[in-house]
Amino acid sequence: MELSAVVSAISVPQHELEAEVIHLLITSLNLEVKPGEVSPDTPLYGDGLGLDSIDILELALSVSKRYGFQMRSDDPRNVESFASIRALSLYIAQERTK
Repeated sequence: MELSAVVSAISVPQHELEAEVIHLLITSLNLEVKPGEVSPDTPLYGDGLGLDSIDILELALSVSKRYGFQMRSDDPRNVESFASIRALSLYIAQERTK
């Protein structure tokens, strides 16, 4: 599915979904940042939020519980999906439309 089709199929506006995902990220990982300090384009790994593989696993479990679909460790889209909040939000939107 093309990105534009995913964005147009989102029932919640993209910025609202991104805000939800930021809140989920902060609460599920007990991060000491405020939602306004996290941009949707902030990288989750490395110089961005500095998450490690355990953090990503915890986030994936939280996303699965919150949005009702199973994230799989063998999904080839994982690297791209966990690149940023925006990428993860688009992945969630795509999975919710299936």
